[in-house]
Amino acid sequence: MGSWGALELGLLLCAVCGAAGELHTLRYFQTAMTDPGPELPWFFEVGYVDGEIFMHYNSTGRRYVPRTEWMAASMDQQYWDGQTEIAQSNEQKDRMSLVNLAWLYNQTSESHTWQRMAGCDILEDGTNRGYYQYGYDGKDFIAFDKDTMTFTAAVPEAVPTKRKWEEGGDAERQKHYLEEICPQWLWRYVEHGKAELGRTEQPEVRVWGKEADGILTLSCRAHGFYPRPIAVSWVKDGAVLGQDTHSGGIVPNSDGTYHTWVTIDALPEDGDKYQCRVEHASLPQPGLYPWKWPQPSLVPIIVRVVIPIVVIAITAGIGFTIYRRHAGKKEKGYNAAPSQDGGSSSSCTGSNQTL
Repeated sequence: MGSWGALELGLLLCAVCGAAGELHTLRYFQTAMTDPGPELPWFFEVGYVDGEIFMHYNSTGRRYVPRTEWMAASMDQQYWDGQTEIAQSNEQKDRMSLVNLAWLYNQTSESHTWQRMAGCDILEDGTNRGYYQYGYDGKDFIAFDKDTMTFTAAVPEAVPTKRKWEEGGDAERQKHYLEEICPQWLWRYVEHGKAELGRTEQPEVRVWGKEADGILTLSCRAHGFYPRPIAVSWVKDGAVLGQDTHSGGIVPNSDGTYHTWVTIDALPEDGDKYQCRVEHASLPQPGLYPWKWPQPSLVPIIVRVVIPIVVIAITAGIGFTIYRRHAGKKEKGYNAAPSQDGGSSSSCTGSNQTL
């Protein structure tokens, strides 16, 4: 698996990224692989602020580097040396973690992936929310709950890790990071990058439907919006529908914006009762986008009218050409009358003389 493929897998660990009510977010995704592929790093870390990559480290370069101009301009060499030292330590820990996990799962030399997502949110009401989640081979392994100061083992193989971390004081350290250190750095990053992070891009919204087997599937797609948080829902007769909808999640575009889509199944006769509702920071108020049955195309009608006319015109032209040829044979042996100015006649004058 390539490094970016693994990163996409790491994003799955964070199901709550982009949740409603958040003001700013800070996330670090860390991935270690036993078999990353030829000439690819086996370990890397990526930092995100408000959904934007702002710093990066991998086991090939072994240095943390900025991914935005505002980070490069804001942080001194001491900062980058410190972040690099932390990442190199994480790299060594993850190498050992992969060995221990293979032992816990009784695995051989197959390809495996160990991932961590850590970060915090600053909510609109001023409170903070924090995350520490770990995954192995794309599945949940263990997660930290800072409110209860406990670790939750998602699989039986994670129980020894849960006991080790709770007995070793990891809960206190992680709680301190999530409630104190992480929010402080998040505010600092937001202040440095406010010119870039504060921009807004309105979503382009498209609504369409497809009917099959008596079911009308309505789709609403919002594309090219920034920042990441968005709420897209289906409304019927003024009521927001939640349980019956399906969402594709919020996915980044190559230009730094995002896109998402939401579908719902409806009865064909109720199609005109549905609207797609979009809430986003770039919109002064929530937008409502109705779905309408497509209008019959005028192309078949135009074709049915135009083709006979064209056929008639072509037929008339062919008949006129045959008539001219036939008339020309009759005139053979006769000389055209000279024009009044004494010159030879033009072909047009000649034709008129024939008539």
